[in-house]
Amino acid sequence: MSEAEFLTCPTPDERPDLWPWSAAREGGVLRVGGVDLTSVADEFGTPTFVLDVEAMRGRARVWASAMAEEFWDGYGMSGGDAFYAGKAFLSADVARLVAAEGLGIDTASLGELSLALRAGVDPSRIGLHGNNKSDAEIRLALEAGIHRIFIDSMDEVRQIERVAASLGVTAPVMVRLKSGIHAGGNEYIATAHEDQKFGLSLATGQAYEAVAAIKDAPHLDFRGLHSHIGSQIFGTEALAEAARIVIDFAAVVRDELSLDVPAIDLGGGVGIAYTGQDPVPTSPVEVARALAGVVRERCAHHGLPIPHVSVEPGRSIAGPSMVMLYRVGVVKDVSLDDGGVRRYVAIDGGMSDNIRPVLYDAVYTATLANRDPAQASSVARCRVVGKHCESGDIIIRDIDLPADIAGGDLLAVPAVGAYGYSMASNYNMLTKPGVLGVEGGNARWFIRPQTINHLLALDAGLE
Repeated sequence: MSEAEFLTCPTPDERPDLWPWSAAREGGVLRVGGVDLTSVADEFGTPTFVLDVEAMRGRARVWASAMAEEFWDGYGMSGGDAFYAGKAFLSADVARLVAAEGLGIDTASLGELSLALRAGVDPSRIGLHGNNKSDAEIRLALEAGIHRIFIDSMDEVRQIERVAASLGVTAPVMVRLKSGIHAGGNEYIATAHEDQKFGLSLATGQAYEAVAAIKDAPHLDFRGLHSHIGSQIFGTEALAEAARIVIDFAAVVRDELSLDVPAIDLGGGVGIAYTGQDPVPTSPVEVARALAGVVRERCAHHGLPIPHVSVEPGRSIAGPSMVMLYRVGVVKDVSLDDGGVRRYVAIDGGMSDNIRPVLYDAVYTATLANRDPAQASSVARCRVVGKHCESGDIIIRDIDLPADIAGGDLLAVPAVGAYGYSMASNYNMLTKPGVLGVEGGNARWFIRPQTINHLLALDAGLE
């Protein structure tokens, strides 16, 4: 790929995997969900996250279908399952949407768990993750009767036993394994190598010790094993190897502890494209087929009954289903030491609504939403920056945009649906943008934007 291609945002026709399914230009103006993004800016304001509801619904449906079909053979395999990773992006409407498509929801905090329950999600379709769960989180999970709690440490074995005993219930638990596989695009999103905070090590015997302790705990019900090896994974090799490791350990659990492993969860981590340089993502069917093959082969090798298998897609459902709409403010040229010029394009959001470029060195692309950039007579090398009091507040480090870009233009950044809103902050006391759902030419708030009054409401000095 040439530098020019790298610095240019692919159109929805060129890279449909990068954009919401409905994204298209009409009369030069970008539309999503049948809604003109200039009208979104005028009526709802900017910055705004714009969610293609049908795209998210469809991506959830594809995962549910892939797992159900690839893990069904009429013999030992009776269908697989998908649990949406709520940490990617969660609202009440999104919780109901993925549940309606047959997905469960995995949560990772009291807030996510409370939202899923209040949204009406069946508790038997909810899981609770977390490496440092509070008693309050565990208590709510047990009182609600959720499907599974993922144990992350020996301390949690004792903690969950204690809370369950105090309530007079039995806690359904799975053990999160540290498989030793290093996968993912950044050190901070690789989650199965030894030197990180998640899971119980197979190599040191921690995982075995945890399962043995669960077996002896009167208020814990061992439901199976869990593995999540990282994020932004392309291809199926690493995921398949993790599945092999989990099944091989299941055989150890059966042989040495006389425990069946009724279910395994193989996590999420399937990557998405953020720019035209990124590879086309691995499809849900490819992932499910690869996992099913390994599970079938290793279970046959060990003489194990095939467990129920689930996965946890999040980014691959939410990410490409949403774009961020900004309005351009200040545009200025800066002279460089090499004699060149860089054009700084400032937008009305920044690192408070997308921290990933700063946190993970994530690379994004963007295009004009209010006019067709292909009609521009020339382009300029630009850097898209936010409005925060921080020199590192950079959304896109290098991109070619029309040379006549000016204040008032609209920029659309694709693939922001995962970990955009969910990691947003109030840095510099900026208010959080809202999330606008668009579908069939209609638009409505999924999450309303914060106001200054919301922002100041908790300041006791202003009461």
